[in-house]
Amino acid sequence: MRPTQDKRGTAADLPALSLAERIGPLAAVLRSRTLPIFLVLGVLLVLIAQANPYFLEPPGFLAFVKRAAPLAILAAGQYFVIVSGEFDLSVGALVTAEVVIAARLIDGDPAATWPVLIALLVFGALVGLVNGLVSTLLRVPSFIATLGMMLVLSGAVFLWTGGAPRGALTEEFRMFGRGSLGPVPWSVLILLVVAIAMVALMRADYGKTLIATGDNDRTAALSGVRIHRVRIIAFVVSGASAAVCAILLGGFAGVSAQVGQGLEFQAITAVVLGGVVLGGGRGALVAALAGAFTLEALFTLLNLHGVSGALEYTVQGVILISAVALGSLKLPALLRRT
Repeated sequence: MRPTQDKRGTAADLPALSLAERIGPLAAVLRSRTLPIFLVLGVLLVLIAQANPYFLEPPGFLAFVKRAAPLAILAAGQYFVIVSGEFDLSVGALVTAEVVIAARLIDGDPAATWPVLIALLVFGALVGLVNGLVSTLLRVPSFIATLGMMLVLSGAVFLWTGGAPRGALTEEFRMFGRGSLGPVPWSVLILLVVAIAMVALMRADYGKTLIATGDNDRTAALSGVRIHRVRIIAFVVSGASAAVCAILLGGFAGVSAQVGQGLEFQAITAVVLGGVVLGGGRGALVAALAGAFTLEALFTLLNLHGVSGALEYTVQGVILISAVALGSLKLPALLRRT
């Protein structure tokens, strides 16, 4: 549970937050916390275009968005949890479990594709629900609760597969990860639908209560916000996002017992890179999505210049530490303005 020090004074100050939220994503982009990530993303895209002119053509750019889509969706779900003041470390293991389960249940049978797709979404939401219930009703810190869930899922996958996943995904399943609707990849369309739905959710009443809960849960509770329900829904959104990510990655990369390894840290890095404050209450969803694209653009640029992929974890670590450090330096000024 976060400290209950009141940063806004009284519950009467919450309507001002609602007014700020009603301004929309454009205002959030123009804030000092979110603008830098779009500038960095623009610079990286220019550098990629210089190294690979094909990137400027529609097929090349769509291929980049296609690669970034799974991480962007996962980061969007992680945003809901982090902005509420919590963490979700289980999403990487959940992605792996979803892909392994899908391959085992479908096992090459086209008739099983759609029932399994629905089951994957339900399973992801249920895992998020369990994380939310454990961290709220049982008062287990979300860091510990989701770390435990990560270990449970990883152990279950290893026990079930023996380290070698069995089964096969059908072409109907893999279509979402590597297929296209005309010139536009399915993963790009799915990302667009998910992003629009999540932005709409953040602009609705739930988004305002989510920000208020992460900013100061005690003040939000005094204002009538059901903070447990708000945080549980955030975990459910994160779990469902991991399921969608798994569907796209399974279609793109195939079945592997390591398909989701490290994705939880990539998602957190992307969210923090987008200016979202660890501890909750500050940050824009569109900036978190931009953080995911920035991370993918950085890895693409490193790959174009022949930098070893083994350095990705090092780059993520440096980015995470730097982003949090810079955020903590800006925080006092932000608090004075509010």
